[in-house]
Amino acid sequence: MPDTPDALRPFAELVRDTGARRLWTGQSLKLETHQAFAHLAGAGVRVPVGTGVTLMPLRHPYEAALQARSLALLTGRTVVAGYGVGAPAFVRSLNGRTYPSPRTMAADYLRTVRSLLDGEIVDHAGDYHALRGRLIPMDHPGVEVGVGVLRPNMARTAGGVADVAITWMTPPGYVAGTLLPALEEGAKDRDARCRVATAVHVAVERSGRDPYVLAHTAAAGHLVADHYTDMLRRAGVRADPSDPRAGAAALVDSGTYVFGSADHIAARLDEYRGAGVDEVILNCGGVLFTEGRDAAFRDVREIIEAVRRRHGG
Repeated sequence: MPDTPDALRPFAELVRDTGARRLWTGQSLKLETHQAFAHLAGAGVRVPVGTGVTLMPLRHPYEAALQARSLALLTGRTVVAGYGVGAPAFVRSLNGRTYPSPRTMAADYLRTVRSLLDGEIVDHAGDYHALRGRLIPMDHPGVEVGVGVLRPNMARTAGGVADVAITWMTPPGYVAGTLLPALEEGAKDRDARCRVATAVHVAVERSGRDPYVLAHTAAAGHLVADHYTDMLRRAGVRADPSDPRAGAAALVDSGTYVFGSADHIAARLDEYRGAGVDEVILNCGGVLFTEGRDAAFRDVREIIEAVRRRHGG
């Protein structure tokens, strides 16, 4: 969650200067995500961006579509507009109740956003939102609609309605063996399955760094959540919400938290591509939270350079 747009600027410039595919960030409850990206564009740093993910309870699908299209217009680049249902406690704090069916909520939301971005008139009155209207037509760079995916049921939903499935902390074998078949099942009535973008925790090995501390710092909030730990156990990573430190150790020992030289990390990322991941998102949160922005930036830059060397880019 950036405090200022200056916290994002070096990473946006790195995307611009290295040809990395996109600048990603998630939901920020400090500096609002869409406004931070818009500020960068206004400051002259116009790169493709992705939200991985912003939370559906915070905005009506009409507002979501308008914000996503606005980013495409302001940046002049493609946008992945990724959304997540949100944790039940967060939903309850905003709505007074949880969603009876998060999958139905997600499917309705994503269909509405996609239809609005496609210039269609939407006439929908469902259990989670109502809308009769359309966006004022405008030409703009492409916007893909994404959704956070951890487990097979949401993958089936994503396969039917989304352009991008955005996964977090999902080992490559789990993506290939569990999520991709579910995405394909959900897409049986579509021409092609949605793309997969996976956020991977990474840190370059340096003197004094403890990968177990880095992994716990980066992922402790997820390692106490039932849906994340359930996904990890399905993937063969021993994680229990009652013991996040043991879960962090399991992330490192399984290679899900990727720690090593930049070249080692680049090789590990190839495993994600081999598993069917279309876009790898580098997450240096462990280093950022323990050593600061400059250290995290150095890691990201070295990893991107290693990937380019490996693939001749």
